[in-house]
Amino acid sequence: MTTPSATELLDQAAYLSPVWARYSDILVERGEGVYLYDVEGRRYLDFTCGIGVTNTGHCHPRVVAAIREQAGLLLHGQANIVYHRPMLELVAELRAIVPPELDSFFFSNSGAEAVEGAIKLARQATGRSDVIAFEGGFHGRTAGALALTSSKGKYRYAVAPLPAGVHFAPYAACFNCAVARAAGADPSAISGAAPDEAGCCGDPLRQIEHMLHTQTTPENVAAVLVEPVLGEGGYIVPPVSFLQGLRQICDRYGILLIVDEVQSGFGRTGRFFAIEHFGITPDVMTVAKGIASGLPLSGIIARRAIMERWQPGSHGGTYGGNAVACAAAVATIRAMREERLVENAARQGRLLKAELLRIKAQFPSIGDVRGLGLMIGVELMTADGMPDAALAKRVVAACRNRGLLLLTCGPYDNVIRFIPPLIVEEDQIRNAVRIFEEALAS
Repeated sequence: MTTPSATELLDQAAYLSPVWARYSDILVERGEGVYLYDVEGRRYLDFTCGIGVTNTGHCHPRVVAAIREQAGLLLHGQANIVYHRPMLELVAELRAIVPPELDSFFFSNSGAEAVEGAIKLARQATGRSDVIAFEGGFHGRTAGALALTSSKGKYRYAVAPLPAGVHFAPYAACFNCAVARAAGADPSAISGAAPDEAGCCGDPLRQIEHMLHTQTTPENVAAVLVEPVLGEGGYIVPPVSFLQGLRQICDRYGILLIVDEVQSGFGRTGRFFAIEHFGITPDVMTVAKGIASGLPLSGIIARRAIMERWQPGSHGGTYGGNAVACAAAVATIRAMREERLVENAARQGRLLKAELLRIKAQFPSIGDVRGLGLMIGVELMTADGMPDAALAKRVVAACRNRGLLLLTCGPYDNVIRFIPPLIVEEDQIRNAVRIFEEALAS
């Protein structure tokens, strides 16, 4: 059988659903480390990381070896029917890195599945119906997860009605904080600070308390669902007092705190989990993306006392905890620990942020540089202070033409996000920033 040419293969792309919003027409042949290679051999510095998935880099040798070995032993063993070694080994690896209070695990396939499962768990465990989510949050695009998502209006286009019982509160987004601006503070200085250096005006927390007296009541609220670092909503790092205040509100009213670490987990922020920057422990945590270096796997991690209230058989999934995906996850976590990739993410993230702040001083179009570890956002603005999505799109395209892959995010798609693999080295960081600077100047 003749191998199809690249042109013949790309002809088949016309038959893919156009619902996938595309950033490029690159036909990738392979990936290695921080690079992707197209069918013509051109190399791209990949600072998209499969949207924060390939944290150990493309085709990390230890992950590939684990996948190959497991594929020859067992491809699938349904979790309702049998135990298998990779899943139990994964539990042991996770117990070594998550807060010890979170000691019960459920596995599924995607972040959206984990979020929907976590909400079901919270409602059953508390006997309450409502959920408080946050403006700008992204939790998935299945119906239940989409009801909790407000990072972009287009995700909700023509799909109503969505599941009810969701209330949106303001996130502590300092760069756009009206209270800070009214007080004469420099919002970019606040949002660019490390969490332990930043103070909060307290208004977002007051708004939640107001919501609990107007839109719903504490007795109705099962959970507060929050991203510790806003992902799709613009890579926003809240002040430490915001997340600690949420923990206090939940404790006061018997509400479960669910933290969505789907994008911020597994070393992305320079800690294994972003909550470590804020000194809180949630009741439930959802994980996915970086957990298995590219294989579909997600998890719900909760306090056992909560999991024990989940009615057996009321939730499940055919492929949850797939044997090959779990083997990849075990290899991923071991590689992160033994190769000190989390520490590298913190170190290289400091360099990346410093270099982007240097550029900010030269380009008035950069309104803000913010983030933790290797989860950095650069917000582009027009001369009159409005989101500049058109410029962001041109910059991303110019970077791609120069061999650097980047993505945008934020409600207006004017935030360029830098999310390289955690194996990235100093010269690759500097090269990416150089390309970005050239693209912005052009």
